[in-house]
Amino acid sequence: MENTSDMIEAYLKQLLAQAQASEIEIKRSELAERFSVVPSQINYVIKTRFNSNQGFDVESKRGGGGYIKIVKFDYSSKHDFLSDFYQRLPYLLTSQDMREVLQMLFEENILTQQEGNLLLVVLSSDKISDLTRGHLLHEVLQRLDRN
Repeated sequence: MENTSDMIEAYLKQLLAQAQASEIEIKRSELAERFSVVPSQINYVIKTRFNSNQGFDVESKRGGGGYIKIVKFDYSSKHDFLSDFYQRLPYLLTSQDMREVLQMLFEENILTQQEGNLLLVVLSSDKISDLTRGHLLHEVLQRLDRN
């Protein structure tokens, strides 16, 4: 059984898949009403599941007709995707950030499941600092862009 956050995420991803321009604009209050949740739960889902580590750009306007605009990064080639993602990726990466990046690379068919799992094991080590993890993932992105 899916929890409410999973259902909201799935709904938004479905809207994005149907959108012509890989972007959607939604009203936070309407979405909260649709799922019978408070607007802060919508904010939570957006913040944790639609960030740049996962291949999205989010613009938010609060207040009386506030809206959220979600844009899925869309590239014409693997090289363009990896180059842009390399530039956006911070050098300080927590284990959670790294997991999000690897999941997104898998979903974009950049990594196989086996490659992603191997990187997950290596980069999840408590012995690796967030700075080292970020540098290693940058190296991985550069290597992937050469293939």
